Amino acid sequence: MHRSSVRLLASAALLIALAASGCSSTSGSWPESTGSVGASTPRTEAEWRKDMEHWGARYRDNPRDANVAIRYAQALRAVGQRAQAAAVLEQAAISNPQDRAVLGAYGRALADNGSYKQALDVLNSAHTPDQPDWRILSVQGAVLDQMGRHQDAQRHYASALRIVPDEPSVLSNLGLSYALSKDLPKAEETLRRAAAQPGAEPKVRQNLALVVGLQGRFQEAETIARGDLSPEEAAANVAYLRQMLSQQRDWARRNRGSPLAQSRGS
Repeated sequence: MHRSSVRLLASAALLIALAASGCSSTSGSWPESTGSVGASTPRTEAEWRKDMEHWGARYRDNPRDANVAIRYAQALRAVGQRAQAAAVLEQAAISNPQDRAVLGAYGRALADNGSYKQALDVLNSAHTPDQPDWRILSVQGAVLDQMGRHQDAQRHYASALRIVPDEPSVLSNLGLSYALSKDLPKAEETLRRAAAQPGAEPKVRQNLALVVGLQGRFQEAETIARGDLSPEEAAANVAYLRQMLSQQRDWARRNRGSPLAQSRGS
């Protein structure tokens, strides 16, 4: 299955679960686009592994080099070695305690691994109120969303957007934050605004398709998804979304009549 398709399905499962329960995720994975900052050219795993070997050799020669550590950690993260990426950046932060680029990368790596409180502490050191970094603000918002603190997250996205109005990656994060806080119409409005921006990545449109589908408009969601996926992948995504929503509704109906649900409501 296409990687974008896999990401959308994972996002669907997470958003449905969180919207139903009101709980934050305890896993190390993030909702689609949360924590992602800036545009990047898609690369293959083979290309990332080649980078990992190149920067790994450079890192072993000089582990104190901040730029090398960041590049090596980025390649490690891309091939799924997130714990090692965090360890590399932890050592880089010890060697370069004032380097904001290192601190920002380390904070993101900690969040990738589910260490949200520590991530926030590190990210707070990566910029200052008088010199805010919109990318860091966006990542801080993503971490807060993972902790279930959606209003705090949305304030961080708003601060980022005051620096870079209409930045699609921040708007996409904000849209998903509204979805997580169960305001799907506002989520859709924000994601449509994000998708309309020049340079918006395909994942922004896939997030829009997801939120439209969560409102039951499956045909429209499939049409949006087809802009970046094959017809087969788009149809598979929507079929999966239908199934997830149906299962969530069945679960809610069963639990409404259970003694546990009744005692909670009393």
